Amino acid sequence: MSKNVIVVGCQWGDEGKGKVVDLLAEKADVIVRFQGGANAGHTILFGDKKFILHLIPSGIIHPGKLCLIGNGVVLDPFGLIEELDLLKTQGIDTEGRLFISSAVNLVMPYHKLADSLEEKKRGGDGIGTTLRGIGPAYRDKVSRRGIRLCDLYAHDRLKAKLNEYARLNLEYFGGPDGGKPATEEIYNDLMQVAPILRPLMTDVSIELQKCHRAGKSILYEGAQGAMLDVDLGTYPFATSSNTTVGGALTGLGIGPKMIDEVIGVVKAYATRVGSGPFPTELQDEAGKKLRDVGGEYGATTGRPRRTGWLDLVVLRHACRINGVEKIAVTKLDVLDDFREINICVGYRLHGQDISEIPLDMADLSQVQPIYMTFHGWMSSTTDIDSFKLLPENARKYLSFIADDLGVKICLISTGAKREKTIVI
Repeated sequence: MSKNVIVVGCQWGDEGKGKVVDLLAEKADVIVRFQGGANAGHTILFGDKKFILHLIPSGIIHPGKLCLIGNGVVLDPFGLIEELDLLKTQGIDTEGRLFISSAVNLVMPYHKLADSLEEKKRGGDGIGTTLRGIGPAYRDKVSRRGIRLCDLYAHDRLKAKLNEYARLNLEYFGGPDGGKPATEEIYNDLMQVAPILRPLMTDVSIELQKCHRAGKSILYEGAQGAMLDVDLGTYPFATSSNTTVGGALTGLGIGPKMIDEVIGVVKAYATRVGSGPFPTELQDEAGKKLRDVGGEYGATTGRPRRTGWLDLVVLRHACRINGVEKIAVTKLDVLDDFREINICVGYRLHGQDISEIPLDMADLSQVQPIYMTFHGWMSSTTDIDSFKLLPENARKYLSFIADDLGVKICLISTGAKREKTIVI
């Protein structure tokens, strides 16, 4: 591992970044979250305990590690308190180890309500939002109406912002009898959590610069995946933030020289949650088998994930826009009992073969995948600790992926537990 590493998802999220970050965190001094919100869930198995974290960096599980949440995140203050309480009950001490940018925008109750109402209005054209208020919170941030963490400690300013927002968005406000939050209620609830959050406030950009100059190693933790990036993903079926490397720079206030290596996380097959184009999606028994064996249900929503074969066109795009040099392949074991495994090597669009994601994302829903078929290995990989000891067909499958993408494989996950990992 290089000194400063960023971990990004190369598909539509749910690639297994939580486990990869957990493993890399052992050698890092600082773990940082740079975008997204509680719409992302990282599942970590630590000993006999299972942790699902939505906001706090995965490295918090490791004693002595400094964890930071950058300004690029939209933070649900009440959800954060719940996570802190959960960690405390599990014996994880976060005091003096978790800090949050004072410039982080907050997810408010009316953002969640707006998310739900707007998704209902879309009907069959919904984008598959997690209903956690993330999109509306980022929208308010961009329109310069957001409430930041630092606003909780300027009471007059906070009240003025809440009242102004309510005046402009009456449909999201009411009172206890109407089932919609009132500004007074929101203000009072915020005042309850404000004293807990105040000691966590910091300037993350300055803290990272100090750590960098002190020679400490930094691990940057991304949420979701490259294909959900609001600029470079399957827009409009995307999240509301930049899930790629560029999002780390603006979401933390750092320069590119503070990232030494980019590791892309690739699930051995493909999944997607919510609406949007998914060229290799399977609607047959193979797709159902992938979902059942892989336990493909959202850590945040519990929704069943759509499943499909690995898509190299998607991965080429993700590796290019992120500058991926190494990949960590996860859930290889899910393929252990497949006699035949397909990999999408290109698309057919309007009678022509293409090898890259079309610029007009609307075309992505029109493509037909071009597959190359591989023989499965029909044996368990879960107890193998060396690449050389993997079944020959598994090695061929992995080598083909790495050669096509022009990257090296640095890690292979063959199970949910930490020890079910091959480090190369």
